[in-house]
Amino acid sequence: MIHDEQFSGIRKGLLEFALLSLIGANRVYAADILTRLGRTPFATQEGTLYPLLSRMRRDEVVQYEWVESDAGPPRKYYSLTEKGRARLEDLGVYWRLLTTTLEQLGR
Repeated sequence: MIHDEQFSGIRKGLLEFALLSLIGANRVYAADILTRLGRTPFATQEGTLYPLLSRMRRDEVVQYEWVESDAGPPRKYYSLTEKGRARLEDLGVYWRLLTTTLEQLGR
């Protein structure tokens, strides 16, 4: 049986990768990110998401744009920068290396 707290360190370490993947697939706003992550093992709280998005913005891997909303106040939509796309690619390559290595070690 998988216990979430048993793997929390791994999950936290992979959260940036998950965010880059999600933001790289579509331009999204924070509430949508929380909803979409909430259906996965990467479910997180605002108190974790917003500081991570701020750091990623300072690191110039994500950017945002304010967009008017028909359903209320403007929304801040996040997208990847070129640096963010490169980081996502690098993480994907490294992830494949790790999974291949783990499979080989298990033989």
